[in-house]
Amino acid sequence: MTKPLDELTFPNDIHYFEEHTWVRIENDLVKIGISDFAQDNLGNIIFIELPNAGEIYSKGDEFGQAESAKTVSALYMPISGVIVAVNTILEEGPQTVNESPYEEGWMIKVKPSNLADVGSLLSKDEYIHLIK
Repeated sequence: MTKPLDELTFPNDIHYFEEHTWVRIENDLVKIGISDFAQDNLGNIIFIELPNAGEIYSKGDEFGQAESAKTVSALYMPISGVIVAVNTILEEGPQTVNESPYEEGWMIKVKPSNLADVGSLLSKDEYIHLIK
């Protein structure tokens, strides 16, 4: 059973992609993960497949998969760029995404092709409106 929206967390300092990934700017890099809404809908995540550092993706590309007892869901790039780091904690502890989707459960860090592209993503309010 999924939680009502008012019980989920949507930080203000994050930009959201309509495919339920998020972006947080950290200097000239962006950290990417899945939203609290996405992890809640997936249920208990049992496996996460992520790319390798150095791989290049365009906005909208599939960069990995999250597997739960219920389903396997594709993970989509919210911004174009080069993968510079992968959260290796998720290899042994994929449930970290369920426990902390915006902090310890981040998935990848990316050097964006154009940092200004973050501005084309959804705000917190726009994302909540999308998922209602």
